[in-house]
Amino acid sequence: MSKIDHSLFSADKHALEKEYEVCPKCGSELVMRNSKSGPFLGCASYPKCDFIRPLAHHDSQQIKVLEDSACPECGKPLVIKNGRYGMFIGCTGYPECHYIAHDEEPDDAPQLPACPKCKKGQLVARNNKFGKTFYSCDGYPRCKYTLNHKPVATECPACQWPIMTEKKTASGVVLQCPQKSCMHKLVES
Repeated sequence: MSKIDHSLFSADKHALEKEYEVCPKCGSELVMRNSKSGPFLGCASYPKCDFIRPLAHHDSQQIKVLEDSACPECGKPLVIKNGRYGMFIGCTGYPECHYIAHDEEPDDAPQLPACPKCKKGQLVARNNKFGKTFYSCDGYPRCKYTLNHKPVATECPACQWPIMTEKKTASGVVLQCPQKSCMHKLVES
């Protein structure tokens, strides 16, 4: 154990800190800094020089040009690209044309019930920042009604709330009232 060089195991240094690059603005060394968004490279003479650069570059790269499909906005061919958030289909005419193809929901998708709280909006499926689906009123921010489970247009027999939520359990599908004062359950067969 005495042959171990303990200077290699310094807790206050990071393996990537020595980048050995120079700042293009002032010529000082670039060092690794941390923020709430994660690590980045910044100039060592910070208050005088404000140069920063992300650690990872996320330039979109063209993978394959789709010759048989044309952009609906400008008519140029579409291309499969790999960008910051993964693969997507965009126009080859970028930056003049900013068209990006989005996945369209089929029209035969089951319609969600109306918002039971404001009675003006419609419940829609949304995703949170972690990718989990939740359901909320499309009248946000006027109506902040949200549900974690899929709403079903079935009236609760106990409290007459206009919707119930569908939960999948080991014993099957259970409909439950979303009202905290009720929480009545129906087992679907």
